[in-house]
Amino acid sequence: MKIEQIYTGCLAHGAYYIESNGEAAIVDPLRESKPYIERAEKDGAKIKYILETHFHADFVSGHLDLAKKTGAEIVFGPTAKPDYDILLAEDGQELILGNVKIKVLHTPGHTMESSTFLLIDENGKDHAMFSGDTLFLGDVGRPDLAVKTDLTREDLAAHLYDSLYNKILPLADDVIVYPGHGAGSACGKNMSSDTVDTLGNQKKTNYALQPMSKEEFVAKVTDGLMPPPQYFGKNAMMNKSGYDSIDNVLERGSRALSVEDFEAAANAEEALIIDTRSPQEFAQGFIPNSIFFGIDGGFAPWVGALITDLKQPILLVAEAGREEEIITRLARVGYDNTIGYLEGGFQAWKDAGKEVDSVLSVPADSLVEDIKNSKVNLVDVRKSSEHGSEHVLGSQNFPLDYINDKMGELDKNQNYHIHCAGGYRSMITCSILKSRGFENITDIQGGFKALKEAGAPKSDYVCPSTML
Repeated sequence: MKIEQIYTGCLAHGAYYIESNGEAAIVDPLRESKPYIERAEKDGAKIKYILETHFHADFVSGHLDLAKKTGAEIVFGPTAKPDYDILLAEDGQELILGNVKIKVLHTPGHTMESSTFLLIDENGKDHAMFSGDTLFLGDVGRPDLAVKTDLTREDLAAHLYDSLYNKILPLADDVIVYPGHGAGSACGKNMSSDTVDTLGNQKKTNYALQPMSKEEFVAKVTDGLMPPPQYFGKNAMMNKSGYDSIDNVLERGSRALSVEDFEAAANAEEALIIDTRSPQEFAQGFIPNSIFFGIDGGFAPWVGALITDLKQPILLVAEAGREEEIITRLARVGYDNTIGYLEGGFQAWKDAGKEVDSVLSVPADSLVEDIKNSKVNLVDVRKSSEHGSEHVLGSQNFPLDYINDKMGELDKNQNYHIHCAGGYRSMITCSILKSRGFENITDIQGGFKALKEAGAPKSDYVCPSTML
């Protein structure tokens, strides 16, 4: 028996490969099927099952493509009603995989179809659970992401209480917990940076597994929940209803376009130009109205949070050789309509004598005295919780997450100095503002970290966030 966690840091997502006696199962695969097929081929194994813990909201699963390419059965737990053929497992049903068994535990709460897969080893012993978004390390799944339900989040939290206390907690302490996500995912609020633990340790340390009444549990789990990113519901519907093959998405997006063809496509298709270079490369020069989403930062989640139309035609400005990676990462969160990339990158655009825009980006230490003398209109685009815990005195909080809704609160006649934690989110903000006609903006290199190190006056106490 083999178990491998295939962890993708940019999505804080864990998929799993299980193999026994030449048969394999994949738990919660990402959109691209090739890595899972190659992993099974390495063992000479046949993928028999694709186990889906629920209709995922934070990414588009690869179950449909993987099933078509391997003949594997897609397995969901009770109550799932997708628009394609599956093995709809009953609560307690055992699936045979080589010399081991996988028991389906219906654990509604995160969503109503949510299930946990319990791996029973060759000796008949409960060995590990693949808990999806039912149980995380240090947390449990948020109860407000179900697809089209009349249940309130309090109703779902009550179901989650029953699932955890009746199905999970009675299991042995040495059962290994393999969660669907780790720290950084928006599917929970208090997740550990660890990606594997024992159930016994979670019983000791996870706040949601401590002895308490259902009412207390519901209050704790729903407390402090921020609205989910706008793309979550759309991804969940894609996972339920189906989607285009990743092969088609890659073929459509991997068109190298000349400067002339790129410009023509941008105009004819009303395409959004996404620039995936580094923040400072972008600041020094970019195609007017393009939006910065650096591939080496929180790329896909920020695209998902801020681009509201999943069908939006997209053109890419990218570092040579990374185009397929970018198209794939867009598709993971449901953005399937990449229509090409600029051959030769931004340099080709510049060499062709086309119009270029830029963002003024200044070192943090050049602003400290002006900040002390209140001469800078400082805008902090971190989350309200980040700003509340520690911020530069006089800064105003304008979280990037809500920029689409709050744009009207900004004044184009004002000068804004913009920072985040380290420089990634601030450049996204600057690019969006520039595309909306804001010219009096300045990016602060290195963000709050650099400002703090440079000696900018700061506040350490928790305070309410102030929207502009």
